[in-house]
Amino acid sequence: MMAVHEYGHVLGAWLTGGRVAKVVLHPLSISRTDLGENPRPLVVVWAGPLFGAAAPVVFWIVTQWFGVAVSCLFRFFAGFCLMANGAYLGIGSFGRVGDAGDLLRHGAAPWHLWTFGAICMPAGFALWHRLGSHFGLGEAQWVVNIPTTYTCLAILIAGVTLMALFGGE
Repeated sequence: MMAVHEYGHVLGAWLTGGRVAKVVLHPLSISRTDLGENPRPLVVVWAGPLFGAAAPVVFWIVTQWFGVAVSCLFRFFAGFCLMANGAYLGIGSFGRVGDAGDLLRHGAAPWHLWTFGAICMPAGFALWHRLGSHFGLGEAQWVVNIPTTYTCLAILIAGVTLMALFGGE
């Protein structure tokens, strides 16, 4: 989730002529994107949560459309990203922390952040609705299919390894 969100900031900086100095994606620190030059800070800050919420949904739709056997994992991830980014801005606006604080300092109105949260968080819960059986809950009685299990394990190992090796601090 953090990698997709930070990639949104990187993409926003690149599209607006900014220069990325460093991206921190370490499993033991809070992720961030440090910019050397940032001619459009409001666009760059919005790009993180917008891309971080939308890209996983698009990816899930594509996997669903192509009938990928483990598309339930991408649906779960998309729902998580929607909820995380929505809560990060919607609730973060009250403490003016992280991206929410940056957005407010650069001119976004608080209701913009609340609206983003009010749209993303319920959408995330909607994507999670009825996914329990894919993860062994309900009638599945704790049985999870082998492809789902190994895909989760591979994603976990790859994610932690990449973040530890290349994530900065």
